[in-house]
This record gives sequence, C-alpha cells and structure tokens, in this order.
Amino acid sequence: MNKKKLWLGVAVLALVGAAVATRGMWKSDGVTARSPGQAARVVPVEIASAERKKMPVRLSALGTVTPIASVAIKARLETEITAVHFSDGSLVKKGDLLFTLDCRQIEADMKRVQAVIDGAAATLEQGLRDVDRYTELASRNATPIVTLNNAQTSVNVSRATAESNRAQLENLKVQLGYCTIRAPITGRISMANVKVGNFVRPADTSPLATIIQVSPIYVSFAVPQKNLPDIRQAIAAETATLEAVIPGDTRRAGGSVTMIENTVDAATGMAMIRATMPNADELLWPGTLVNTEMTMRVEDAVAVPSSAVQISQTGNFVFVVKDGAAKIQPVTVERQVGSESVVSSGLSGGETVVTDGQLLLSDGTRVNPRPIKSAAGT
Repeated sequence: MNKKKLWLGVAVLALVGAAVATRGMWKSDGVTARSPGQAARVVPVEIASAERKKMPVRLSALGTVTPIASVAIKARLETEITAVHFSDGSLVKKGDLLFTLDCRQIEADMKRVQAVIDGAAATLEQGLRDVDRYTELASRNATPIVTLNNAQTSVNVSRATAESNRAQLENLKVQLGYCTIRAPITGRISMANVKVGNFVRPADTSPLATIIQVSPIYVSFAVPQKNLPDIRQAIAAETATLEAVIPGDTRRAGGSVTMIENTVDAATGMAMIRATMPNADELLWPGTLVNTEMTMRVEDAVAVPSSAVQISQTGNFVFVVKDGAAKIQPVTVERQVGSESVVSSGLSGGETVVTDGQLLLSDGTRVNPRPIKSAAGT
C-alpha cells in the first residue's frame, strides 16, 4: 500500500511539472503566443483602383433577328420556266434577273393584234378620205347626206377598232414583262423551288423562291414594362443604342433602338422593342436568337472590378487597402457592366481595393499589394 501511494505521488509531481513548463507557451485567451522575433503575417494580394468615370446604363434581354422585308416570288402567268439565273442562297440585288418564262404565245398574240391595228389604221385612213370627198359632194347636193353619214360612221368604227387593239397590245406587253421575273428587293434568295422545264401557275401555293433582306435588319426583344419610361426617354433623346451578340461568337453587331410596340402584353407584362441594325457584314442571320444589350444613357459612377466585390450575410463588401492593411468596406452594387461593378454607395472613387487573395484576409490583415494582372497575363 505504501508503494502504491509513493508511485501515485511521483505521478502527480510529474503532471504538475509539465504544467509549469508549458505555462509560458499559452496566453490566457487560448491563442499561441508569438515569440519576440516572429513577424506578423503579410498576405500577398492583387489590387485595383475604384474609378469614377462614365458608365453606361444597360438592359440585357434575349432577342430575335427578323428581316425588314421578305418577298415570295410567284409566277403571274401559266407557262413554262425556260431559265433560272441565280445560284441558290446567293445575294441578289434589286432588278437582277431571276427567272425567264416561255413567252412565245404572248409574242404571237402581239403580232396578231398589231396586224389588226395596222388594218384598222388603213381603214381609218380610207374612211377619212371618203368623208372629205362626200362632204364636198354633199355641199353641192351631188350625193345624199346618208352617204356622208355612213362614211363618218365607218371612220368612227375604224378608229375604235384601232384604239381597242392598241389597248390589247399594251396588255400583252405587260404580260410579256411577266415572262422575265426580276428581284424586287436586295437580299439573300432561297433555293429555287422549281427548275427549268417546270410549268407554273399563279394559283400555285409554293413560291418560286423567297428573298429576305439582310442589310439592314431588325432585332426584336421584350423588356419588362417597368423599364418603358427610361427606354422612351432614351429613344426621344436618340441615345438608345443596341449591341447584339450571337452565342458562340465574340463579335458584336451595333444598331439603334427605333420602335416600341404600341401595347404591353397584359399576360406577361412585357413590351416588344425593335432595333435597326446596319448588318453590313451579315453577322446577324434572320431567325437567330441573340443576346442583346441596350444602352439607354451614360452617367458618372464609381466602378470597381467585379472580382473585388465579396458577398456576406450582411451584404456586399470590398477590402480597401490603407496603410498596408486591408479594411472591410460595405458597398451597394447597383449594376454590373461587363467585368466591372457600379457601386452606388460605400466608395467615392480613388480607393485601392483587393481583387484577388480575399480568402486569406480579415479586417486589419497586413497585405503586400501588387497590381492586377492584365488580360495577357503579364
């Protein structure tokens, strides 16, 4: 029993000694004490400046490319196609010859009518001579008045016959013009639905081809009705511009907003907006879905790189570098423009903000700032 008490006393003394030896290594708050020669931690971060500059007020929406004009080419005669003068899908200009139709019957009818006109003209000439002769004879009572009247009637009939056939000849000339079909507008033409040798009729439901104007062209998109006052004001001031981006393509097509639909869809609360795009390079293709960004105006604002804005349970904030330390600064983000965020409160411009390395920061952490990397990675 005495031995057990002796060993128990030795164990207690050993624990007390260990506690005394480690007492100097701990603070009263449980945080490890820093040795006198150990420096404070410095976190490397990337920085940028909060700038006050002109920033656009934009509205994004999904839009559809629609043609300004689309013309279905149809035949106006019952006849046969003798030639097709375009390549499928090619760009045609207004007045270009597209189709040639068989016009031999019309040309024959024109010759026949012309012959009738010539005969009526000859008869008219003869009748006029008879009228002159009978007029002289009647003045001397050398011929009955009825003979003069008959001659005058013959002249009138010949004149009417000539005029009627001239009108018929003009109609045949119009029909002859229908035998050559030309492009009524400039645009992209579809594939020809009929080829040489096909018989066409005005009653055919399918067009011979379709031409769609591609330059300029429309982009239509819907916006919430709450944005209409700003949009109407921008259109009135002629500051409403639009950029359209085709998914999968980095190029942008520019244009101007030209119309607001005259009603708001009561079911959705959306209003249709239409912009006119020059589309000289044919970047926009009819029927394509595009991402649109409408700029309504440009105004002064404070902007920071979007990578500088952090989110917490209490709202957005940024780390502002001042005197070599990072300080938490709550901010209100109004909108995002490209890779920048517009800050409506919290920053006045000129502050240095952290854009990379925030995960290692807390309020008051010492930092080693370096400028933000460029797009090329330099």
